[in-house]
Amino acid sequence: MQSTLGRTRKGKILYSLLMVLLIACSIAALFPFLWMISASLRTDVDLFKNPMNWIPSSLYLENYKEVWTAIPFGRFFFNTFKLAVIITALQVLVCSMAAYAFAKLKVPFKNTVFLLFMTNLMMPWHSIMVPQFNIVRSLGLYDTHTGYILVQVFSGFGIFLLRQFFMSLPTELSEAARIDGMTEWGVYWRIIMPLSKAAISTLAIFTFTFMWNDYLAPLIYIQNDSLKTLQLGLKLFQTEHTMDYGLLMAGTVLATIPMMVVFLVGERFFIQGVATTGMKN
Repeated sequence: MQSTLGRTRKGKILYSLLMVLLIACSIAALFPFLWMISASLRTDVDLFKNPMNWIPSSLYLENYKEVWTAIPFGRFFFNTFKLAVIITALQVLVCSMAAYAFAKLKVPFKNTVFLLFMTNLMMPWHSIMVPQFNIVRSLGLYDTHTGYILVQVFSGFGIFLLRQFFMSLPTELSEAARIDGMTEWGVYWRIIMPLSKAAISTLAIFTFTFMWNDYLAPLIYIQNDSLKTLQLGLKLFQTEHTMDYGLLMAGTVLATIPMMVVFLVGERFFIQGVATTGMKN
């Protein structure tokens, strides 16, 4: 009895220490975000005071007004939102159809083909960056949103994620639907997809967040200022000799709002998808 109480007490102490450690790590991770908000509410002169005060003596809200006129922020914001939404929708559609074929269809050598697809996860994007760029340019799609969208439609990670989730769904559901005369498209669209909201939401959140923050690919494929994304536009605050940190931080705060909204809306599905993906009945 005493040994049981000792183990219980020891477990509570370890749990409490773990919670304290996790809270401390969470607070440390929030410091850059808090500094970004603080810097967006002050002038550059106030920002570089020594010692720095985390809470501004007076709030300088002009940064949030000037950011819309200093650069075409609204245009960059719209371009980024449009590209992120289109690419997310197309990637979910393409990856889900491929994942359905790998998980539910009986075709020869599908596991071998799937392994070949998975080599995409092992290959750094930088190793195919040049040939991919040459293909886009040869198709006449350089410096267009269409070219950038096409190179982002396929995702080996998305196929793997959805395939693992689809394999956890009972095969009897698909077989019963086929017996009732439903086509493969009907099985995929009316049965598999509605049951996979958690995994689809997880992939959508990952894709939207990555596309929203992507800097290197738009830098390579987009040169026209009217087509640039928000991440490229924020660099315009850096001139040849100086950087307007107040405006940059204000723009960065505004740029994080859509990602926070997407995550908060899909948080329940995201956690459920991470918890269940890879489980197989």
